[in-house]
Amino acid sequence: MRYYSLNQQSPKVSFKEATIQGQAPDKGLYFPEEIPVLPEAFFEKINEYSKEEIAYKVIAPYVGNTIPENELRRIIAETINFDFPLININGQISSLELFQGPTLAFKDVGARFMSRCLGYFVKGNDKKVTVLVATSGDTGGAVANGFYDVDGVDVVILYPSGKVSSVQELQLTTLGKNISALEINGTFDDCQQMVKQAFADSSLTTNLFLTSANSINVARWLPQQFYYLFALQQWADKNNPPVICVPSGNFGNICAGLLAHRSGMPVSHFIAACNANAIVPEFMQTGEYNPKKAVATISNAMDVGNPSNFVRVLELFHKEFNSLKNVLSSYSISDEETRRTISDVYTKYHYLLDPHGAVGYAALQKYFGAIQNSLSRVGGFILETAHPVKFYDVVETVIHQKVPVPSSIESLLHKEKHSTKMNADYTQLKDYLLSKK
Repeated sequence: MRYYSLNQQSPKVSFKEATIQGQAPDKGLYFPEEIPVLPEAFFEKINEYSKEEIAYKVIAPYVGNTIPENELRRIIAETINFDFPLININGQISSLELFQGPTLAFKDVGARFMSRCLGYFVKGNDKKVTVLVATSGDTGGAVANGFYDVDGVDVVILYPSGKVSSVQELQLTTLGKNISALEINGTFDDCQQMVKQAFADSSLTTNLFLTSANSINVARWLPQQFYYLFALQQWADKNNPPVICVPSGNFGNICAGLLAHRSGMPVSHFIAACNANAIVPEFMQTGEYNPKKAVATISNAMDVGNPSNFVRVLELFHKEFNSLKNVLSSYSISDEETRRTISDVYTKYHYLLDPHGAVGYAALQKYFGAIQNSLSRVGGFILETAHPVKFYDVVETVIHQKVPVPSSIESLLHKEKHSTKMNADYTQLKDYLLSKK
């Protein structure tokens, strides 16, 4: 498998090269030259396969010969060694709980897979690798955990000051060792722009072995297909494929789901659930893409004004707007609707959503309301992307109860945050990175 830059100005590369580089030299995102199609029999007999075998069949064509089969199977086994339960909420809507991993967020799958792939690729390399990543919330903790204490790898995480939850901040600022956190006086989009500038700066990249762990990196993006297949395995009504609603910020997660669909996975429809940062919902209405400055919401991991991965979504559909609309709808959910949804679902069904899951639930309800006269039997699931405890300061004020604290978080609450404060200024970031060389 080869990968090409969506900017079309860089040479094609292998999975290994795409993983190490993160972003193409022409600043484009890498995209697979072919979309592997899995046979119908695979989906018909999906309940006969283990999670590890499903994941291997999905990812092996993308990895190609860059990692031996035994190593790839080991990486997969370590990546998905926790549960991905599909929990029924109300008979029509279920929740795919993606918070059973070490940092209680869906990002654990991509971060664990990528860290292990990169660890394999740089083994024996005499030059230290610097992983540079921007986070709007959960990416930072997942990447920090995935790369913590990995030989030959330093991790530098940029996050917007005051715009991640207190638990998210502790997860990325308390590890130490090879993990450094930069607290940026700005938005996630500022952080992301600084990271992109770093990769495009040849005077920096000739001095540092630099790679990214954002979902722009194919090794972070591609394995997110796994849990869509794990959900299908648990989906009871195989004759009626699910509607899948994905809380969406940078659009890597839903893009992975759409990729799985292109590979043959049966899905009725996809919903991109957004908060007040409604760039994609507006695009789906008008056909015009207008990035905006991100606004802060209580579903902070989705506070993105210019989603990097949406260009990949468009590429999947050959930039044909009508083809995309046939498969994808998108809704914007306000903070008020988010709070009301958390309260209603908890009161009626005794299921506790985090703010991002609540955005997904509200969007899926809107979609079902819009199609109720056209489809007699339809069901679906949301991706519950993080444990509610990560947003206890929001959730507890809504349900007027304490959120049970998992032991992994309990130990965090007594740790001291360590971060380096910095303005949204690329020159400061460059000086910092060179000082660590």
